[in-house]
Amino acid sequence: MLSRHGIRSLCCAALTAAMFAGSSASWAEEVKIGFLVKQAEEPWFQTEWAFAEKAGKDKGFKVIKIAVPDGEKTLSAIDSLAANGVKGFVICPPDVALGPAIVAKAKLNDMKVMAVDDRFVDAKGNFMEDVPYLGMAAFEVGEKQGMAMAGEAKKRGWDWKDTYAIINTYNELDTGKKRTDGSVKALQAAGLPTEHILFAPQKTLDVPGSMDATNSTLVKLPAGAKNLIIGGMNDNTVLGGVRATESAGFAAANVIGIGINGTDAIGELKKANSGFFGSMLPSPHTEGYNTASMMFEWVTTGKEPPKYTAMDDVTLITRENFKQELEKIGLWN
Repeated sequence: MLSRHGIRSLCCAALTAAMFAGSSASWAEEVKIGFLVKQAEEPWFQTEWAFAEKAGKDKGFKVIKIAVPDGEKTLSAIDSLAANGVKGFVICPPDVALGPAIVAKAKLNDMKVMAVDDRFVDAKGNFMEDVPYLGMAAFEVGEKQGMAMAGEAKKRGWDWKDTYAIINTYNELDTGKKRTDGSVKALQAAGLPTEHILFAPQKTLDVPGSMDATNSTLVKLPAGAKNLIIGGMNDNTVLGGVRATESAGFAAANVIGIGINGTDAIGELKKANSGFFGSMLPSPHTEGYNTASMMFEWVTTGKEPPKYTAMDDVTLITRENFKQELEKIGLWN
């Protein structure tokens, strides 16, 4: 028969075991992070999601993916993440002006937030530099685009005297302006006369919008314009421009269009002949993997990501190499 001392010892041991078991359960609890994107149907964001999940498998956390096409769904998604025990999330917002509201909602739910691709702006339109951000180094990527277009023109033996560039612009978006500014700088550095560079402001960031902008600018070209370079902040702005040149009677051999993103140009690059020459393929796989990893480390160790991580690693994909390059990051099927 157990003594009173023995019973007390057993109780203490049982209590200690229960506490340890509870602590172990807490340690073993799965870490979850959110990954919110504005256009879930786009290949770019599908790739970011896929590699964020790969980071989760490698490091031992779960990624909750939510599409947030507008402000209402964005704020609702943050509440949903909090209800699921998520302590932090990565987001490419549908509107960068939502930054203050996103940060306020995150704080209300005691969650950490990091922006990817598009950087938050405050009520005055200034970047919210206190929020960690990872995205393309827009100006530098634009420069590489311009260098690629100039390089292909040189390869074809084009004379700058009868070569003109139409740059579809969308200066309302800081990222877009920096890309096209970088592209123009590179074209000028390559020798294309400044007066041979025409700007076509877009009203919408899609193929029809860039077609309209380019059509309005084509009529301004002098009669001696033989060769055309078509630039823009992404694939769609260049694709629309190329469509406009086709309608205006320019042969594919006399047009060089190079976009940025790569993932929206796959269908065009499958065509045997087009004025759309190629695209600067960034690293959505790297961005998805790195941001998810940074957020995981932040919520588990307290190590905050850098305030700005610039990505300028891009690859020119053309009809000759696009399949191989896309296969490397799992975008070819």
